[in-house]
Amino acid sequence: MLVPCFCLSQMKTGTFSDLEIRQKENPKPIIIHIYTDWCSVCRIESFNLNKDKDLVKTINENFYFIRFEAEKTKDKINFQGQEFKYLPNGNSGIHELVLALSKNKTQPAYPVWIILDKNQNLVEYHEGLFKPEDMKKKLKEIFSL
Repeated sequence: MLVPCFCLSQMKTGTFSDLEIRQKENPKPIIIHIYTDWCSVCRIESFNLNKDKDLVKTINENFYFIRFEAEKTKDKINFQGQEFKYLPNGNSGIHELVLALSKNKTQPAYPVWIILDKNQNLVEYHEGLFKPEDMKKKLKEIFSL
């Protein structure tokens, strides 16, 4: 009996602390996906991106990918020679790194996509839904994949 499999490909995700070590060993462009647990667009988008096997393969082979929960990540993060920490605000808060990476310095519109080249220079900034076909097109355009 055949059982249907609704398996999703998985993008390999890393952390900012892994990134520094990995970049020294093998420099690659970086994709940072900033999201929140309460954002329904973020959940739908993540599902759709992981469903696209070609996109997952492209990202896993050519990029370092970091999923960054903007309002629940409380660890101190060192990135680009600076230390960033969580900023509590009553029952919630936001991580300083989200504000540093976001063009909207008070309240980013989630999800936010930051794409950096292998030297950690910003090459693409995208707020809101990023459809798989649009992301593939953008990555090919920027990196000639």
